[in-house]
Amino acid sequence: MLKTSDRRTFLTSLMGLAALPAAGFAYGRTPRIKMVKIVEFTDDGKRKGVVEVEKVVKNDAAWKEQLTPEQFQVARRAGTEPPFRNQYWNFHGHGIYRCVCCGNALFASDTKFESGTGWPSFYQPIAQENVTNRIDTSYGVRTEVLCSKCDAHLGHVFEDGPMPTGLRYCMNSASLDFVKS
Repeated sequence: MLKTSDRRTFLTSLMGLAALPAAGFAYGRTPRIKMVKIVEFTDDGKRKGVVEVEKVVKNDAAWKEQLTPEQFQVARRAGTEPPFRNQYWNFHGHGIYRCVCCGNALFASDTKFESGTGWPSFYQPIAQENVTNRIDTSYGVRTEVLCSKCDAHLGHVFEDGPMPTGLRYCMNSASLDFVKS
């Protein structure tokens, strides 16, 4: 049986060992960088190919410097902009819709359609690798759509869209940046 002072010394030593990985990080060891595969496109919609890129990770202060308050609320806090009053719901330009946070190509204008919902809607992403879907239970059960490169909230996908996919990617304009081709 260890004496109380010996037990304290032993426990203190164990706590010190547990802190070593964190201490190593503080002294210059870098965390492992997460890589993701996306498909790159030119601004006129030509596919460049699959590339592996670093996941874009920033703190809130850095995102707030880059984005407008509405863009931050929607893209970084999973907000929703008002219908029928956003930038791209009734927009008909020809080009590519990119992520407002990282520039990742998300949707081509030729997949955009009039859904009557008040938000820009597409029947498919420009490349499935460029978006990530996850279950969202904030208002029932829906499928949230995120940018694969930076995890920006884009909107939701529903199974009531037109053919050929039958999907409706209902996106927020505040999460998108349109590049004319």
